[in-house]
Amino acid sequence: MSIPATAVVYYEGKFGRQDGKTANGLVRHSEKYRIVSVIDSTLAGQDAGFVLDGVSSGIPIVADLEHAIAHAGVVPDTLIFGMAPAGGRLTPPQRIDMLDGIARGMDLVNGLHEFLNEDAEFGAAALLAGVTITDVRRGKDRKDLQLFTGRIFDVMCPRVAVLGTDGAIGKRTTATLLVEALNARGIRAVMIGTGQTALIQGAKYAVALDATVPQFGSGEVEAQVVAAFEGEDPDIIVIEGQGALSHPAYLSSAYILRGGRPDGVILQHAPGRGTLDDFPALPTPTVASEIALIESFAQTRVIGVTINHENMTDDQISAVIDEYELDLGIPVTDALARPINLLVDMVLHAYPGLGARAAAALIAP
Repeated sequence: MSIPATAVVYYEGKFGRQDGKTANGLVRHSEKYRIVSVIDSTLAGQDAGFVLDGVSSGIPIVADLEHAIAHAGVVPDTLIFGMAPAGGRLTPPQRIDMLDGIARGMDLVNGLHEFLNEDAEFGAAALLAGVTITDVRRGKDRKDLQLFTGRIFDVMCPRVAVLGTDGAIGKRTTATLLVEALNARGIRAVMIGTGQTALIQGAKYAVALDATVPQFGSGEVEAQVVAAFEGEDPDIIVIEGQGALSHPAYLSSAYILRGGRPDGVILQHAPGRGTLDDFPALPTPTVASEIALIESFAQTRVIGVTINHENMTDDQISAVIDEYELDLGIPVTDALARPINLLVDMVLHAYPGLGARAAAALIAP
C-alpha cells in the first residue's frame, strides 16, 4: 500500500462553516492524503476535529502556510484549497496564498470551477517550481462522457441515495459514515461520490456532477454505479447527494435520482437553518415537502431522515427526532450526534436481507 501524501488544507477565515464542506470532509475522512494541518488564522491554535465535532482529531489549525510547514517539520507534499464558495473563484488574497504554496514546492489541489492550469501565472509558477496543479472539477473530454444507457437495471443490489433539503448540509458526511458503519457490520457497502470533495478524498467511484455537461449527468452517475457493482460485488451502494431536488440553483439531485435510480433515499435536513445556504431570501423547504417531491419525481421511497444539528442544542435534537418520527412514520437520527448504529438500523429496517448478512458475518469463524 502506498503512503498517502501529506497535505495542508487551506480554509482561511471560514473553517467549520457551511461553505467549508471540502475542508470539513477532509478533516473527517481522507483516503488519498494525510492531513497535517488546516490554515485558518481566525481559529489558529485549536484542534480541527474539536472545532467541527467536539472531538480531537490531532489535526491542528494554524495561522498560515509558514506555521503549517513549521508544525510539519518539512514542506508538506500538497496544498489543498478547501473552500467551496458559490462563485467558485479565487479572491486576490487567496491567489497570493496558493502561489506561495507552489513557490515552496507544494503540489496544488484545486476544487474550484476556476481551472488554475489555464491561468498563465499559475502555470508558469508550477513549471518553475516543478510541481503539479490538479483541477479536480475538470471533467472528462466530451468524447468520453457517457449518456444514460439503461445498464442501471442490471445492478441488482440495493441503492440508497443520501439527499438533502439544501446544499452544504452534510450529505457526504452522512453517506461516508453510513458506508464505514455498514462495512464494520460485515455488510459490503460502496460509496459513489458526486462532488469535488469525494474526489479529493480519494473515492474510487466518483464524478463531479456540478462540472458535468447536463446532457451527460444521468449517464455519468449510472456509469459509476455500474462500475462499482461490477468491480466490487457490493451488498449495497450508497450514493452521495448534491444540492437538493427542490433547490432552484442545482440540478444534481435529478441526475442522481434518474441515473442512479436509488430504491431508497435518506434525507438530510437542518432544522435550525431557516433559509437556503447562499440564498437568504429563500426559506428552507420542510422535510415533508421534500419527501413528497422526491417520491413524486422518481420511483423511490424515503426510508429515513438524518439531522444536521447546526444551531441546535442536544435537547432540541432529541425533540426534533421524536417529532419527525411521529409525524413522518420513518426512522430519524443524527449521524454525528447519535450512535452510528441507529443510522445502520435505519437501512437494515428498509432492507431486512442485509440484516441477515450482518448476522452471518458476526457468527462466521
